[in-house]
Amino acid sequence: MKKLVVVALCALAAFAFVSCGGEKENVVKIGVYEPASGDNGAGGKQETLGMQYANTVTPTVTIGDKEYKVQLEIVDNESSNDKAVTAASELISKKVAVVLGSYGSGVSIAASDTFAAAGVPAIGVTCTNPQVTAGNDHYFRICFLDPFQGSVHANLAKDQFKAKKAYCLSKLGDDYSGGLVNYFVEAFKKLGGEVVEETFPDGTSDFAAYVSNAKKMGAEVFFSPVSIEAAALIIEQANTQNLGIPVLAGDTWDSNVILAAAKGTNVDIYVTTFFVEGSNDSQVIDFVDGFRDYLNSNSTAKTNNGGDDEIAAVSAMGFDAYYTALEAMKNAGSVKPEAILAALPTTTYKGVSGSIAFNEIGDAIRDVAYIKKVNTSTGKWEFVAQQTVK
Repeated sequence: MKKLVVVALCALAAFAFVSCGGEKENVVKIGVYEPASGDNGAGGKQETLGMQYANTVTPTVTIGDKEYKVQLEIVDNESSNDKAVTAASELISKKVAVVLGSYGSGVSIAASDTFAAAGVPAIGVTCTNPQVTAGNDHYFRICFLDPFQGSVHANLAKDQFKAKKAYCLSKLGDDYSGGLVNYFVEAFKKLGGEVVEETFPDGTSDFAAYVSNAKKMGAEVFFSPVSIEAAALIIEQANTQNLGIPVLAGDTWDSNVILAAAKGTNVDIYVTTFFVEGSNDSQVIDFVDGFRDYLNSNSTAKTNNGGDDEIAAVSAMGFDAYYTALEAMKNAGSVKPEAILAALPTTTYKGVSGSIAFNEIGDAIRDVAYIKKVNTSTGKWEFVAQQTVK
């Protein structure tokens, strides 16, 4: 019985950051606010994987003369705006110093006030809707924004495909897909294009009518930056009906789920993304090789990546977000949330996805997106172009 008591006391001491040998262990907690279920669960898991891998590469951070163990506290926001506050509150109760996430703009916006009220800064990873940071001094992000992404697609449609008419499909009430479609429409019309827009309600599983409508209306490109779950169903119908026009989508489609859905089909898919393999930069090469080894040596990680070792851009972004948080702590000279928040505006980091710095709103200063397409024979991504906007 005495031995059990000693073991229990040691466990409690470890939780209080004091080892049984009497040495104090300094711990700083980073909150990971991501979906592991729901419409965006697949993408959220891949974004989280980048953070988890970074934590294995660099498990500590030195602030002044103290070394801190970095502990990830992970919650599932379930891809649901309704569950966002509960998930965010769980992180606050765990005393995190900074939050990373989320994959999905809607859940990021929904949790924002919870982080603000607690005085905890948040770093968005791939949440691209402008409302995430607008008027929110506590929220920063390392990705490009939807106005830019929408303009990139509009230019792609006009310049590469000579399209004069676009069909746009988004999910009703979804901040991300609805917002990105709006920015595409605005940019495409300025370029002289015509647009037909439709929305689908939550729970839609049959996209036959929408694909049919795009064909009937004479569209020359099909733009639908929806969730991965909906995307796979759209691809299925586009193949069945021989859609015959390019399908354009935003960063959410940069997933091996899309590759699997498109392999062996006749669907021509182009996506905007934050990161591509193939760079000669040693930092990128080290990340690609190391992350692939991590996936292949960790069965749980590989399962969360969709069962293969394809590297999604969101994983690279999650990796960079982790290091941006560490740089903010170093810049602050502290692991206290209020100090990290004060230091973030002047924090910079050269990541595998590019150089990261923030403007006065807290948005990343980025003016380049990568365009990739699916090779439907191999089920792999092919680099198309690095694109800015006119």
